[in-house]
Amino acid sequence: MGFVRQIHERVSKVLKRKTAAHDTRPAHLRDGEKAEALAERHLAAQGLTTIARNLRSRWGEIDLIAADGDTIVFVEVRLRSDARYGGAAASISAAKQTRLVRTAESFLAGQGRAYANRPCRFDVILLDRLDARSIEWIRGAFDAF
Repeated sequence: MGFVRQIHERVSKVLKRKTAAHDTRPAHLRDGEKAEALAERHLAAQGLTTIARNLRSRWGEIDLIAADGDTIVFVEVRLRSDARYGGAAASISAAKQTRLVRTAESFLAGQGRAYANRPCRFDVILLDRLDARSIEWIRGAFDAF
């Protein structure tokens, strides 16, 4: 029993080191996570308070939900390093906006009931590269239909 435990502990240590040292996720997922962290720090520096991150519903995902005073802000973070396809702003289609609105409604009807009577806004954070100086914050980028 002691020998098996020692082997298990050694294997666990090796696996933890490998996992910590080498992130096997695709680059776009790692970069997206970094972009969201940059956006969250930027919003915090502007006085917004994060309520939730990566909120998922059956309709989609909202990257950040924050409070700007009494206003609840649903934030979509977009990183596009290649402008050939229209840049970060062009990637937020009408269909994407609809999914964001439905996810926001789901949040407000469920776990966000405490915020349901407060004004809401949909903002977009655009990044052309993973650099805080490249952040473009569009407040009220679109309205709920």
